[in-house]
Amino acid sequence: MTQPAADKDLPILWSFRRCPYAIRARMALLGAGLTVALREIALGDKPPDFLAASASATVPTLVAGDTVLDESLDIMVWALERHDPTGLLRMPDAGWSLIAQCDGPFKTALDHTKYAVRYPALDPLEERAKAAAFLQSLEAHLDRHACLLGADCTLADLAVFPFVRQFAFIDRAWFDAQPWPRVVAWLDRFLRSPTFETAMVKAPVWQTKAAPVVFGPLAQSPALP
Repeated sequence: MTQPAADKDLPILWSFRRCPYAIRARMALLGAGLTVALREIALGDKPPDFLAASASATVPTLVAGDTVLDESLDIMVWALERHDPTGLLRMPDAGWSLIAQCDGPFKTALDHTKYAVRYPALDPLEERAKAAAFLQSLEAHLDRHACLLGADCTLADLAVFPFVRQFAFIDRAWFDAQPWPRVVAWLDRFLRSPTFETAMVKAPVWQTKAAPVVFGPLAQSPALP
């Protein structure tokens, strides 16, 4: 749960609720059972403290003592290396390959589809087809397992899910009608999970002198799909 608190010794997570990179970082922190001081920002009005902390000026950014991480995947690994009760880091090399495909070609095609007006030289249907090819590869993985790499979720599931969610909600009716029913079911399990619900709890935009907002695990161990 998120709640006001006075503890200023926690790691700080600069975040933006709807950003898929920030979503996966928050989900990994929950999966690790770690607690941070959440600082929600408005992307159109980034506070000076955030810009001083993040060299890239992007969310999520984690500040833990002298450690500053402004790549979501680095934050996920950092959290799970400290505590990984469900073994999310125990994944084969194929998991890292899936994450690279997601963060590279799939995310590019997703952006070209979702923000087609920004790319007038590109055909949005062709870009959507490129994204769909990645989802078809996920369908093949899910044909063999409940999760992408086996019966249990790994870091790859947490890292890929927020981007599949973002793509699905460009046109959810179209997405659900495609020949990837296992991807749809996998996505919906995540959307209904307590971990995702907690990761998406709304927090006020951070103000300099506001009491910190503590973001931490559920009362019980986070239940991943």
